[in-house]
Amino acid sequence: MKKIFILSLLSLLFFSACVDLDVPPKNIVTDDDLLTNESGMDIYMARMYSNMPFEDFKYLAQWGIRFNGWLNATGIDGTGEALNRDGICTAFTGEDDPYWNKDNAKPFSLLRDANYLLETLPKYQKAYPEATYNHYLGEAYFVRATVFAAMARRFGGVPLVTKVIAYPADQSALEVPRSTEEETWDQVLADFDKAIELLKPISPKVGYSNKYVALAFKSEAMLYAGSVAKYNETVPGRLTGFGQKTGIRVMGFAEDKWQVASRKYFREAYKAAREVMLDGGYSLYKKKWAASDRDAQYQNMVDMFSDLSSPENIYVKQYTYPTLTHGYDAYNSPFIFRAPLSAGTCPTLDFLELFDGFDRYPDGTVKLTTGNSNTQGNYLLYDKPMDFFKNAEPRLRAYVIFPGDMFKGKDIEIRAGVYTGSTPIKPLFSDYSYASADNKYQSLSIYTQKPKTLYLSPMEGQSQELVSYDGGTITAAGANGPFYNNGESTLTGFYGRKWLNPDPSAVIGQGKSAQPFILMRYAEVLLNAAEAGVELTLAGEQSPDGSNMMQVATEAVNAIRERAGATLLTGGIPSNEAGRNTVRKERRKELAFEHKTKWDLRRWRVQHYDSRDGFWGETKDKNIFSNNSRYRFRGLYPFLSTESGKYFFDAHFQWVSMKTFEYNPIDYYFAIPGNEVTKSPLIDQQPNR
Repeated sequence: MKKIFILSLLSLLFFSACVDLDVPPKNIVTDDDLLTNESGMDIYMARMYSNMPFEDFKYLAQWGIRFNGWLNATGIDGTGEALNRDGICTAFTGEDDPYWNKDNAKPFSLLRDANYLLETLPKYQKAYPEATYNHYLGEAYFVRATVFAAMARRFGGVPLVTKVIAYPADQSALEVPRSTEEETWDQVLADFDKAIELLKPISPKVGYSNKYVALAFKSEAMLYAGSVAKYNETVPGRLTGFGQKTGIRVMGFAEDKWQVASRKYFREAYKAAREVMLDGGYSLYKKKWAASDRDAQYQNMVDMFSDLSSPENIYVKQYTYPTLTHGYDAYNSPFIFRAPLSAGTCPTLDFLELFDGFDRYPDGTVKLTTGNSNTQGNYLLYDKPMDFFKNAEPRLRAYVIFPGDMFKGKDIEIRAGVYTGSTPIKPLFSDYSYASADNKYQSLSIYTQKPKTLYLSPMEGQSQELVSYDGGTITAAGANGPFYNNGESTLTGFYGRKWLNPDPSAVIGQGKSAQPFILMRYAEVLLNAAEAGVELTLAGEQSPDGSNMMQVATEAVNAIRERAGATLLTGGIPSNEAGRNTVRKERRKELAFEHKTKWDLRRWRVQHYDSRDGFWGETKDKNIFSNNSRYRFRGLYPFLSTESGKYFFDAHFQWVSMKTFEYNPIDYYFAIPGNEVTKSPLIDQQPNR
């Protein structure tokens, strides 16, 4: 995509020929200049692809598609993956810049570019070999499908602008009403299918699409459509409604159509994913993987996100220093590398608990004491913090920086405080429930009374408390915090590792990072096939391609788990909700921090309180972390015991820059921008808004 984006600098062009002049002005580029040769088409492709609604380092959920990446962090949108200290850390209930026709992201302008190419390129068909000509048309269909899919998963039914609208024109010609949600997803399906028919099997140039790229994105879109059609029915009152201006079902599916639609979309998702699996030539990245070698498995998963030669990469957004860069390292590195900010992505304990390799209490939470809950018994002690994580999945270590692990050649010292009292050590709190989430370590009597036995980081701007230890002095919160109310240190006891540049010599700063972002990879295709196969089986459907869908699902999940260093499934995935949840949980783990989970939670309809038991991709007591419409997440905080010279861990709701998230059924569909509704006689607002 390097060439594509360099060429995008030339993309501010006019695309209609001059009229009424014998000689076109020199500052006008005509169709004859652009559409008759591959160099001109490179510029046209650059224009379209530079405006695609791809979610990578230049995307932040709270702000929407702005293409600037300021403060970019991943997994901070109420998914439970991570937390951030800023206002940008919030439940994904909307975007500040809605993906409508706003100043930054202009979907209808991009649709016009795609439609113009489809309508105009046939005039110049003879300028290209047939395969090349077809590929360019396929690119236009791929762009259009991607835009419609991005709008549909935000708004439901949208205006299906599938031809160039002449301007200026009568108001009636300019107004296109919202179609039904079913019609919108059917258009997405039709456009992807047309793209697949026309595109070459191998991208002719870096950054271009191809048949298998389109198949992979189709599987993702159809999985979303099938889920919405099915799980809208599980929301109280059924999640559907009509527009007041047109009477069109702009949101949801009809009661007598949702089952047929859901099955159709799941079939299409399964078929598309299977074609990629059978014919695409992709495979899971295992260049450094070795059986029974956890360090090799960890390093393999670290490397896979920066290796452009990976056989797992299906579609990648590339960056090049210094012309096309991003600032992910500048916002998300550990505190000791702060330049100018840090700690933007702080993974949660709730996320860690999805993974294998930890002892558990009877309720499934990680075991920190000798008792049957974290309010019972005495704290378990460890020689060093990393001992707690010695059996963790290598995949988790590749995604998360643990306390005491190494990054960029440095020991990442993370400490919530120092305890100088005697051992054994009783739990610090008697109540760790959601209702007591606001109780802070700073309120404990062992910290406030004298003589004190707990030392913590003071408020920002004050020097750290010093503690005498082992013949010297140490700071209460170490080098990387957490530091009381300083949001630039870890908020949860962890830092995100995924996507960070691990090279110690790499310069950190705004606009100095050039890691690629993998927009689509083979592991997701495997998970798409697995989930669609389970859903079809639950619906009593036959396999679309004659394969054993549950066997395909089991083999897909086990292939991913083997690469991750996780425990393999001992039997086949069952054809019931437990089997579906097995796939969902694996998807939640594997695709974390890739801008995928926030959409999965929405399409599964598990973010509102009534269905929040399925929030983690498994049955889990929602009252552990939520209360009615609100929910919050926990950190895992290491403390040093000076008497024993060992560490213990305490699980507690985030206590630095505390975040509470809220989600209601109405939030599964974003509101249409108010000005679009007000000025148009045809554009309907979402029902009940």
